[in-house]
Amino acid sequence: MTAITKADCTTSCPGTAHGTLYVALELGWTKWTLAMTTSMTTPPRLRTIAARDTAALLEELARGKRRFGLAADAPVATCYEAGRDGFWLHRWLVAHGVGNRVVDSSSIEVDRRFRRAKSDGLDVGKLLVKLLREAQGEPNVWRVVRPPRVADEDGRQLHRELLALRTESTRHVNRIKGLLASLGLEAEIDEQLPERLDGLRQWDGAPLPGELRARLVREHARWQLVARQAQDLENARNRLIRRDDAPQVELVRRLLELRAIGVNSSWLFVREFFGWRRIINRRELAALAGLCPTPYTSGDLQHEQGISKAGNRRMRMMLVEIAWGWLRWQPTSELSRWYARRFGSGNLRARKVGIVALARKLLVALWKYLDRGELPAGAVLMTWQQKVNGRVPAAMRNELQPAH
Repeated sequence: MTAITKADCTTSCPGTAHGTLYVALELGWTKWTLAMTTSMTTPPRLRTIAARDTAALLEELARGKRRFGLAADAPVATCYEAGRDGFWLHRWLVAHGVGNRVVDSSSIEVDRRFRRAKSDGLDVGKLLVKLLREAQGEPNVWRVVRPPRVADEDGRQLHRELLALRTESTRHVNRIKGLLASLGLEAEIDEQLPERLDGLRQWDGAPLPGELRARLVREHARWQLVARQAQDLENARNRLIRRDDAPQVELVRRLLELRAIGVNSSWLFVREFFGWRRIINRRELAALAGLCPTPYTSGDLQHEQGISKAGNRRMRMMLVEIAWGWLRWQPTSELSRWYARRFGSGNLRARKVGIVALARKLLVALWKYLDRGELPAGAVLMTWQQKVNGRVPAAMRNELQPAH
């Protein structure tokens, strides 16, 4: 998620504190709570509507204008927290002439001194106060999410579904192994598992119980279904990389030319970050991935609390994995040499801390490589076709000399 600049806020939320209806929305699954007012000194009007009832929302906005004595065409500024409902509501509000902000909920300040009462009414009231504070010119009230385009959001579905399928496949395998282990048995999980179950015997020579065997067969069938769906997605992704001429796919191919960057990581990096986000600097980039340090300094007490983990968890997970691979496949690169000098002689904990630092440096290096054409120092290139097809085209075999 990316914070909107002050110029973006000016264009996305028209109007000033005078003559503007300010509305905060608390989005639940069955109902939405609305709080609206025109200024800090005016008591807010609270209303509840059915969730996703856009006609009722428009009617409440019109009633709010009449209640506060505003013109029918008075500007409206709204906000809600980013979450399950995504960005469709933001697009709908903007299409109806409403200036809306989607707020990063982790950036909203919370009083730590007392236990905090929490309800939809209280939450929406506090959200409305922050909206008014920002309208009055107070900086750094919160962080606002920059919604992606529909096409960019849709482009993230393939790899996210693939990650979910792989997690589900692991659960099915572990469940089968657990059921067999409850009888003191083990078996290889492959396509022939149902036939192999007939030959398994318990400690006393008895075959598998009927209900347990039937459950294992059903679990195996679900595992096969997930594996087939994952393979279909991988094939579709490879076809896109080979044939599609879209700019984002071209970025994927450029990342694939780096050793240690595979199909899974390059596709995720581009679809989650580099393909559509407007990244200003390396600090913003690290914040998006949740790789920012969190120092604690109070008087004489100073220590580091670790990375923030407030960003994209898929990106952060893949970056750490690729950082380990970078050390293996790019040992002569400047990043690998920096890690060896700084953490190579340390213990296991120091190396794990160092790999997170390497992941952050690698993220910045990949951004510069795609955005500015700066090849990471000492990195070795190869052809992307070799990774996607498993072989190098004959016309390119003479060009396989590594580039430094």
